[in-house]
Amino acid sequence: MYRADIGHFAAPWIALAAVAGVGIGRPCAEAQVEDPYTKARHRMVREAIVPQGVTNPRVIRSMRNTPRHEFVAPEHRSKAYFDMSLPIGARQTITPPFVVAIMTQALDPQPTDKVLEVGTGCGYQAAVLSPLVDSVYTIEIVEELGRKATETLKRLGYKNVHVRIGDGFQGWPEQAPFDKIIVTCSPEKVPQPLVEQLKEGGLLVIPVGERYRQTLYLMRKRDGKLESESLRPTLFVPMTGRAESEREKQPDPARPTIANGDFEEPLDDAGYIRGWFYQRQVHRETGSKAPRGEHYVCFRNRTPGRPSHMLQGMPVDGRKVTKLILSASVATRGVKAKPRTRSWPALALTLYDENRAEVATIVMGPFLGTHSWKRAAKTIRVPVSAREAIVRVGLFGATGEFCVDDVQIEASE
Repeated sequence: MYRADIGHFAAPWIALAAVAGVGIGRPCAEAQVEDPYTKARHRMVREAIVPQGVTNPRVIRSMRNTPRHEFVAPEHRSKAYFDMSLPIGARQTITPPFVVAIMTQALDPQPTDKVLEVGTGCGYQAAVLSPLVDSVYTIEIVEELGRKATETLKRLGYKNVHVRIGDGFQGWPEQAPFDKIIVTCSPEKVPQPLVEQLKEGGLLVIPVGERYRQTLYLMRKRDGKLESESLRPTLFVPMTGRAESEREKQPDPARPTIANGDFEEPLDDAGYIRGWFYQRQVHRETGSKAPRGEHYVCFRNRTPGRPSHMLQGMPVDGRKVTKLILSASVATRGVKAKPRTRSWPALALTLYDENRAEVATIVMGPFLGTHSWKRAAKTIRVPVSAREAIVRVGLFGATGEFCVDDVQIEASE
């Protein structure tokens, strides 16, 4: 996954009551020593996880107890409890806390469950699962990450987590069958070995789809086949190994484009806007006011600091693309932002290098007050080191109504 803020645009969270719960877990999780990050971790749960629909008290408790800062490099620890992804090396990232929480909740973890995780990464998702289930078997294809995760989990006392280095496409047949399977990287299709290793009636949570256009699914195995339920659009790093070699659709990094930038595609089965992920307080509107077609989107927020945005990813190769033009039609109504902050309505483009470290962020805005539809555009110089980009659109903590249509990005000489 990728970070949901835009640098200094990370909006303050809203203070809402956290839900305390009763769960099982390793002894050190129950008697966790107060550390300097405790308040930040509890605030993250209270303001970025509970308000967004995570209600399982055991999951909430595990998120409150799991020291995310221990799973990231020292230089990133100041951002460990922001709802954002962070680079962990080897071109991988740690998943944002809300996504970890919502996937864990969808998995419906039970104390007797034997769980397979594909995509260990730094080990954070496995750590969250540890006190909720009987055992976690987790696979990481990158040896460097697998060994580091093993050391971190062992140091922190997660005794029921077992790490294996290998291609997660093949699952872990020696330990099958599994009550639940969770996949934290995205294949184009569900690997058949995972289907075979899931118990009858078991649950599978997995992001599936094209490289930059995926859907998070909850699947249940019935009569040997998977029944799927769409949860939400999402964006994960790709499943490598065999899954990547069998991928049929590959994006062109020399021709970055916005998918569903005019919002004419129907909402998905779960009611989300197709092509965009991490959606917060955004609504698809229909009517003659649309600058293009019949639809546009509006972000609405009444509480200062509350998230209201959406994101989309794409490949951008700085060796092939030197300039990009980002444009959109925008309109506002009563938009206000806090003085001396950068929490205001904007369109932004963040560029990442091959290790998924940020190399540049360009912001178009702010769009304040009240004004009718107008066209806004910005030319962006692309660093040679750029390999991927995330477009962010929204209020980012401001209040009022911010409407957007016909979002486009095109390469320019």
